[in-house]
Amino acid sequence: MELSTILQPECTTCATPGSKKKVLELISDLAAVQYPSLSSQEIFESLLAREKMGSTGIGNGIAIPHGRLANISQPVAVLIKCEEPIPFDSIDKQPVDILFALLVPADQCEQHLSTLSAMAEKLNDKLILKQLRKTQDESELYQVITQ
Repeated sequence: MELSTILQPECTTCATPGSKKKVLELISDLAAVQYPSLSSQEIFESLLAREKMGSTGIGNGIAIPHGRLANISQPVAVLIKCEEPIPFDSIDKQPVDILFALLVPADQCEQHLSTLSAMAEKLNDKLILKQLRKTQDESELYQVITQ
């Protein structure tokens, strides 16, 4: 699957959320734009439920929050670059500055796992990660991740 089919430019942002809760709220607000039938609260609760099972902070300043939603038909992604790293209970105990969030239809478990795996692999590429961290705005951030 091409990343540009699930990640829209309006769901890519540079921000300073300050906390894990605030960044999950930001993800929810951005994703709700793609799915007006869902409230940002529903999306937030899905992400929060997953975080309660264990942090999605995978280390090296990266987190991949994700959730399943019954009322969507297509996956939607959100990419956030934090101007200041935030505590995220990551596996390596380091703060997070790059977040790739994925919301998928509840009945698409296989696709969900393969997309998460592909994104984790992409974000583990040191060159891509360095380029993401050097970006100056949302447009540049989107271009780097979708190239």
